[in-house]
Amino acid sequence: MKLSDHFTLDEMIRSDTAVRKNIDNTPTDEIMSNLKVTAEGMEKVREILQVPITVTSGYRSPKLNKYIGGSKTSAHMLGYACDFIAPRFGNPLSIVTKLKAVGVSVDQCIMEGNWVHISFDPRMRQKYMTATFTNGIATYSDFK
Repeated sequence: MKLSDHFTLDEMIRSDTAVRKNIDNTPTDEIMSNLKVTAEGMEKVREILQVPITVTSGYRSPKLNKYIGGSKTSAHMLGYACDFIAPRFGNPLSIVTKLKAVGVSVDQCIMEGNWVHISFDPRMRQKYMTATFTNGIATYSDFK
């Protein structure tokens, strides 16, 4: 099922961990509506970057989020967030730099390791951040 021109439900809910651990990752109707908001936001990102985007993590059921050690308030659980890469554009630093420069409307856009985390939570706080990992624990600072 297509959520938008370039993003499908399957890619927004796919989780190898969920499959491996037999964790149900089926979104509710409310989450489905939120996933459509996220897919439309990602269409804008794709238009800005002008390259295909690979979603590496989208919706996470509460059980899946807990299993992988995600934040207890993760926007992934609401269907408002996804992690992605766009190798043909460049690394996460270049992606976040571009999105911030253009001022794409986001709640959060975080350079996290080898991927970008982006959220389209309705709060739309325009938070651009960098995650730094020490012993597997992330700390966040403003993106410069």
